[in-house]
Amino acid sequence: MRHRSGTKRFNRTPSHRRAMLRNMASSLLKTDFDAEDAVPGPGRIVTTPQKAKVCRRFVEKLITLGKKGGVANLRRAISLLGDKEMARKIFNDIAPRYTNREGGYTRILHLAEVRLGDAAPQCIFELVEEEIQKKKPRAKKAPAKTRKKKAAVEAEEKAVDDTPEEAASAEETEDAPQDPDAQETGK
Repeated sequence: MRHRSGTKRFNRTPSHRRAMLRNMASSLLKTDFDAEDAVPGPGRIVTTPQKAKVCRRFVEKLITLGKKGGVANLRRAISLLGDKEMARKIFNDIAPRYTNREGGYTRILHLAEVRLGDAAPQCIFELVEEEIQKKKPRAKKAPAKTRKKKAAVEAEEKAVDDTPEEAASAEETEDAPQDPDAQETGK
């Protein structure tokens, strides 16, 4: 049985794989890019979809640690990331942006172009910036039979309300003088 084999290996040693994830996470979480970088914007990197999917788990764990706060979580983030400054940046700058979001801090956008050297598929791996919009729960529709019955009942009520006799009596009561003695005796 192959237990605990959930990670992709990328044909790298564990130390190389860990270093690759740390570098990708640091590049993604770095928000002060130079204009000369080949990266399309702050909080984004271009990589392969397989690497982005593995790095997503790593980055989201770091941001969740930052949201929880505390010294123990900061030390855990430093040990995972290997960079004190970047861990502090996660805790002070990045994690507070996601206080209302319960996961899903990153997004993977697939690109149509392939990498020139080996024709590998590419994607943009980025942090999500916009606020989540909670959807209002929709009311469940009643079964068709119930809707037909309700429509029939409403149509009957409307027909009863629109009879000319009621309309005439409603007009008479509006035009009648408001004498309290007359209303009590029915005159």
